[in-house]
Formats: sequence, C-alpha cells, structure tokens
Amino acid sequence: MDPYSAYKKKTVETLTPVEVVIKLYSEIERQLAIAVNSVEKNDRHEYQKAHDAFIKAENCIDALRETLDMSIPISQELESYYIFFYKTIVNADIHKDATEVKKIIPLVAELRDAFTQISQMTRQEIEAQKEANNKKKGVG
Repeated sequence: MDPYSAYKKKTVETLTPVEVVIKLYSEIERQLAIAVNSVEKNDRHEYQKAHDAFIKAENCIDALRETLDMSIPISQELESYYIFFYKTIVNADIHKDATEVKKIIPLVAELRDAFTQISQMTRQEIEAQKEANNKKKGVG
C-alpha cells in the first residue's frame, strides 16, 4: 500500500461516528457537483463521468442509511431525506438532467453543517439543547 493510501485508511479508521457522517455528506456534495458539471456539458462522453459520480453519491447515501439508529426519532426523518435524495439522484442519472439534483445539494450541505455543529458541542451543551427543546414543546 502506498503511503497516501495508508494515511487515508488510518485517518478514516480514527474518525468518530459523527465525523464519518460529516465526511459522507461532504463526499455526496462533491460527487453531485461533479455529476451536475458533467451533465451540463451535454456531451455523451461526459455522461459516464456523471453516472460514476451519481453512483458514488448513491453509495454514500446507502452508507448514511446504514448508520441510522431507528430507535432515535430523528433517524426516521433522516431516512426520509435519504430516500428522497437517492430517488432524485437515480432519476437525474436516468434522464441526464441535473435540475433536481441542484436543489438537493443545499439540503445535503445543511445536514452536513448541522452535524458539524453537533460534533463541536459538548455533552452538556447537547443536554441543555434537548432540555430547551422539550420546554418549547411543553414536555418535562
């Protein structure tokens, strides 16, 4: 294994679960940007590049779905997003139309940013946020 691949593998192995999720969101954004750019060139030779990027984004979404703990309420909502993203990407790949994909890229970015913010919070801050949310809902 070359040094770069060894470094990359070691880096991934030491990531926290939240960091892995953030990396997956970032990779989805990157692959969708490649796909959109390739589709918009409207060149038959670029369609394979777009297809490959769409497939990589789909694989990242599959990985995100595998991380969901369905006993946590937000997981059901996230799964709905992931299914929507996946279907949108498949449809874009089939029809070579990036219009709808352009609309989901900001949603992916928002989720990435939310998880980044969560990863930077301490456990006490997370508990305080939960308590504040429960008070708003009239719970507890």
